[in-house]
Amino acid sequence: MPAGSISAVRTNVRVVVVGDRATGKSSLIAAAASESFPINVPPVLPPTRLPADFYPDYVPLSIIDTSSSLESRGKLAEELKRADAVVMTYACDQPSTLNRLSTFWLHELRRLEIKVPVIVVGCKLDKRDENYSESLEQIMAPIMQQFREIETCIECSAANLVQIPEVFYYAQKAVLHPTAPLFDQESQTLKPRCVRALKRIFIQCDHDMDDTLNDEELNEFQVKCFNAPLQPAEIVGVKRVVQEKLKEGVNDVGLTLAGFLFLHALFIEKGRLETTWTVLRKFGYNDEIKLRDEYLTLPFKRAPDQVMLWQNV
Repeated sequence: MPAGSISAVRTNVRVVVVGDRATGKSSLIAAAASESFPINVPPVLPPTRLPADFYPDYVPLSIIDTSSSLESRGKLAEELKRADAVVMTYACDQPSTLNRLSTFWLHELRRLEIKVPVIVVGCKLDKRDENYSESLEQIMAPIMQQFREIETCIECSAANLVQIPEVFYYAQKAVLHPTAPLFDQESQTLKPRCVRALKRIFIQCDHDMDDTLNDEELNEFQVKCFNAPLQPAEIVGVKRVVQEKLKEGVNDVGLTLAGFLFLHALFIEKGRLETTWTVLRKFGYNDEIKLRDEYLTLPFKRAPDQVMLWQNV
C-alpha cells in the first residue's frame, strides 16, 4: 500500500542539525546537498535547501547548520524553537560525543521545551575502529528508553557517501508521518484517538454492514486511499499475515475490525507510518487525528450506538 504525495498538507520541513564540535554536522549537510564528499567545508554552513523532488513526499527540506560554541548558544536556541525536527550528531570515532547526547544535548532540548522528533546520527562511520563490536541497537536502546523523543537512529559516512540521504529522509518522514499521535511506544499499542478514527473508517467502508471487509470492500478501500487496486493474490497475502498473528482478525467473509486495527499497528511497528497517515488523511483527518471542518457536516449512515464513533473523534 504505497503512500501518495502529501504536498498539499505541508509546503516545507525545517530540520536543525545540532551536536558537539567536529562531529560532522556540516559535512553531513554538504554531502546530502551535493551528493558528493565535500573537501573544504566552512565551520557553519548557510541554510541549505533540498528540493521537493529529492524525496518521495515532494516536500522541500530546509536544513539549518548550527555552531556548538558558547557564544552561539542564543542563536542555537532560536533556531531550535523554529525546528520541525532535530538531527543530533555524534562522531562514531569519538565515544565522548555519544555520551554528550544523553548528558547535555537531549536535556538541552527539554530545557528549551523543544517538542519535535529527534533523529540521532552517528557520523564518520568510516573512521570507527574496525574491532568495534557493539551494534547501534545495543548503544542506543537505553538512550531511546529514556528519551522517547528520539524517532530514529542511524550511522553514516560523508566520506564514503553511506546512508547520507537516509538521514534527512528519516527527519522529513518523522515530521510528515509522526509516530506520537498514532502509537504509544510504552505500551506498543495504537492510541485511543487513532483507534476511534480507524473504527470510523472501517464502518464507512463496510457497505453491507456485516462487521467485515470482504474482498470487494477491501479493494474499494485500497483504491480510495492509494489509487491502485490490490491483486487477488495480494488480498490473500494480507489476510494470511493477519490470520497468522491474530486468528480473530479474519473470518470466512474477510477482514474484521480487529484485523483492520492489527494491520495498522503492524504497519506502524514496521516503520510504515505513511500508510496509516495516508488512510487517515484520505478520510478527512488532520495531523491531530481530528476531522477537518468540511467533514463534520457529512451525514453518518450507521446505527445510533455507532454514531458516537463519529461524534467523539
